[in-house]
Amino acid sequence: MNRPLDLGAPEEFRADRLLDVLIPTRNRPAELAVTLAGLAAQDGVPGFGVVVSDQSDGEPAYAHPAAATMVRALRQRGHPVLLTRRLPRRGLAEHRAYLLATSAARYVLNLDDDIWLEPGAVHRLVTAIGELGCGFVGNGVHGLSYTDDVRPESHGHYEEWIGPPTPERIRPDTPEWNRARIHSAANLLHVTEQLALPPGAWRAYKVSWIGGCVLYDRARLVDVGGFDFWRRVQEKHQGEDVAAQLAVLARYGGAGILPSGAYHLESPTTVTDRDVEAWEVVLAEEDTPQPA
Repeated sequence: MNRPLDLGAPEEFRADRLLDVLIPTRNRPAELAVTLAGLAAQDGVPGFGVVVSDQSDGEPAYAHPAAATMVRALRQRGHPVLLTRRLPRRGLAEHRAYLLATSAARYVLNLDDDIWLEPGAVHRLVTAIGELGCGFVGNGVHGLSYTDDVRPESHGHYEEWIGPPTPERIRPDTPEWNRARIHSAANLLHVTEQLALPPGAWRAYKVSWIGGCVLYDRARLVDVGGFDFWRRVQEKHQGEDVAAQLAVLARYGGAGILPSGAYHLESPTTVTDRDVEAWEVVLAEEDTPQPA
């Protein structure tokens, strides 16, 4: 019989580590178990921490035996794990702000609860951000059900960085905004196949934003305000990750990393109320001229 699961203590978890992985979840016990299993199989970054914050309608997803086993496996492999609940729900941005506040690590990986990471993915991301020196790097996610759906018209949005990424001010009415199209379906998988990279090699490419798997320099994310804009957007929103990444891009730059080791589980979304794009609210405030 599955024994009670130790939730961990926030004051003990918060420590000066290289990396913490931050996972918000709701009503997804099976998907969470797969996400945690991917983390448990990572190597090359010893001792990274994991925070799971649950907003399920019933019992927390991490209480499911499969997810609980993966929590124990992570701890067995030397990874501190903190399990929390964040109720009542006050929107995606508030949830991410709460998760960010639990960490004192140099880097934080914002990982959605429906992403499986292949072995080596975390090490590659940490290596990349260390070498590039930018504000964030990320892995766009593969949708493997689209493997046979080749979209060459989207591949043209792939553009590699030559040298370290530089700050960019990106807005919806600019050509750079269309870079996000490279992250649809299985586009990244097809682009990676065309590159034929040697084992261990990776490339940094230009992005407008990345969903699902983004590694931030925590201090730089905090410096641009993190997700504190949650107080200025209504609860039923999406696009909070876009708002944060645009702010980091403008001050510190960012990049996507190929090959991507992130695979989308393609489960139905649990975010069904999406009345507002958070990034639209934030950009409208930033771009409105102030009285003299």
